Parts: sequence; structure tokens; C-alpha cells
Amino acid sequence: MAKVTKKQKEAQSKIENGKMYSVTEASALIKEVASENFDASVDLAVRLNVDPRKANQMVRGVVTLPHGTGKDVKVLALVTPDKEEEAKQAGADYVGLDEYLDKIKGGWTDVDVIITMPSVMGKLGPLGRILGPRGLMPNPKTGTVTMDVAKAVSDVKAGKIDFKVDKTGIVHAGIGKASFDAEKIAGNARELLTTLVKLKPTTSKGIYIKSIHISSTMSPSVEIDTKRFTEQ
Repeated sequence: MAKVTKKQKEAQSKIENGKMYSVTEASALIKEVASENFDASVDLAVRLNVDPRKANQMVRGVVTLPHGTGKDVKVLALVTPDKEEEAKQAGADYVGLDEYLDKIKGGWTDVDVIITMPSVMGKLGPLGRILGPRGLMPNPKTGTVTMDVAKAVSDVKAGKIDFKVDKTGIVHAGIGKASFDAEKIAGNARELLTTLVKLKPTTSKGIYIKSIHISSTMSPSVEIDTKRFTEQ
């Protein structure tokens, strides 16, 4: 069993056992218990009452966090020459097509998001085994396969994230950094939670959101009261 450090004990002592906090309280508390010597990521883990094995209970979507993610998101735009300038102007870090397809074939995946056009998707198919496991495969549902390349790049740079329920029924998402004001962390958390409520599958019966936890990279997690976001 891993040894609990003094800092971890101190952090845990600030969290009241068995208490469920409001989003505002939890966002302030997570800043107090984040003891890392770097600007840690703040993550939300939401357990849903769904069965992801059923296609009609797969919860997946996109949300633009009002205060951004705090991350410098590296974007690759795989586009035809006529769209290259548009992608560059919007802030894409890498822009091109065949040269980057060759790099990916060779194992290069040093980006956070790939945006492309419908006409290019055929070329990406064979790269699914490389991009799929890393969550990098563009998808029309998340807005990363589009003719409006500039908007897609701008949205991602501004804090748009996509999320998907995992096989255990949990949605994990980064919603900011520990250096953010508590109000900004809370605002981002509410935006994600509100979006999840809107995406409730009609086939999900009973309480939809079973639990919500917020944590930073190495901190203990703080449980958030689900009442406000619970839909029967």
C-alpha cells in the first residue's frame, strides 16, 4: 500500500467525510487541497446511470467551457491546400495533409485535437488503429469533421472539449487548472454538468447522475451534491 504523505494527509483533513458539497464550495475547496508544485489540472468525474454497451445509452457530446481549459491545445488541421490559410489564421498549430498523414503512419501523434474535412476522411480511415486509441480520430458529432475549418479550430482553442462515457458509465473531463479562480472552475463545472443533463438518453430510467467528484491531478477528490443536476 502506498504511503500517505504529510501533504496528502493535510489535504484529506480539509474534506469533511461523507459531506456532499455544492459546485461553488467544491471548486473553492479543490484549490485548497491541490498541493502539487505545478499548475495541476482540475478534473470532473461524473457517474451516470447508463449502460454504454447499448447504443441508445451512449452519452457523447461537446461543450465549450466558458473559461477555457487552461491548456495550450495543439491542433492539427488536415486540409486541402485551399483551406490551409483559413486554418492557419484560426490558430492551428500544424496545417497540411499528405506530409502529416505520413508522419502519423510513422507513429507521430504529438497533438491534442485533429480537425479535418469530409473529403479527407477517406484517407484517415486506415489510420484509425493509431488515432482511435488516443482519442484523436475526427468525428462529425464532435465538430472535428467540417467544411468550416476556421470555426472548428477557433472553438477548440477557446475551450471546446468533447467527452464520452466510458465502459464503466463514467464521464471524465478536464475543466481547468488549479490556478483558476474558484468561480471559473465552478462555471466550467456547471457548463459540463448542464450539458450532460441535456444529453440524458430517453432509455435511462431512474436517477441519471449517480455521483459527481472533482479533483486535481494528485489531490483527493471532493464529492459534489448531485441534487441540482439530478433528473428523474
